[in-house]
Amino acid sequence: MTVYWNMNPEIFQIGFLAPRWYGVMFAAAFLVGSFIGNWIFKRENQPPESLDRILLYMLFGTVIGARLGECLFYNPSYYLSNPIEIFKIWKGGLASHGAGVGLFISTYLYARNTPGQSYIWILDRGSIVVALSGCFIRLGNLFNSEIIGKPTESTWGFVFQRIDSLPRHPAQLYESALYLLIFLLLMTIYLKADLNKIPGLLIGPFLILIFSVRFMIEFLKENQVGFESDLILNMGQFLSIPMILLGLFILIRISIPAARLARS
Repeated sequence: MTVYWNMNPEIFQIGFLAPRWYGVMFAAAFLVGSFIGNWIFKRENQPPESLDRILLYMLFGTVIGARLGECLFYNPSYYLSNPIEIFKIWKGGLASHGAGVGLFISTYLYARNTPGQSYIWILDRGSIVVALSGCFIRLGNLFNSEIIGKPTESTWGFVFQRIDSLPRHPAQLYESALYLLIFLLLMTIYLKADLNKIPGLLIGPFLILIFSVRFMIEFLKENQVGFESDLILNMGQFLSIPMILLGLFILIRISIPAARLARS
């Protein structure tokens, strides 16, 4: 059952043109997200032209936040000493926690200038798209043979032949599958609940579930940078804890009015 994985990260190469599977997965995440966003906007009678604006904000927020997160969370001394390297995004290096922060900031900037779409309105609906995007991104990591799991004796191990000959946990697939399940759960809640009456009903569970999954699966991954071996938890886990707490805070905030309403 062991899978021997030796996928070339580049789809093909013609001269300097060498598209990568990771880029395709990243683009697919935004393409599918735009379809879902368009459906949500039509369903809620929102102007379709504003969708292009919010997707642009989210794109820049994701890329800038992910790159800065990688540079500042995982290797700050190098990048602060060589700031020009921060802009060399083609060399790789994106951090999902940084992408999350970038999305929070970019959607806030969008909502501040968009009447009729509050910040929490956008976060609730955007969480559906982002959960599915995480599924695509982790598949891109699999094609790159990166963010690999620890060695395993299980029958479903992957041998990442570009790394070594050890069967390892396919941690990328674990995360991708779980993010897909979270997407389906959020979509079910969206279809059944009235979010206008309960703002925060999606972003709260999204933060708790997504970053709890990230926290737990980190135990099955190899550390990404050397200094993590000296820590009780790795950087990904430390960065996940505030996000989980924020999700719990949101759920508590929306549960208090609901409890008061039930008693009245």
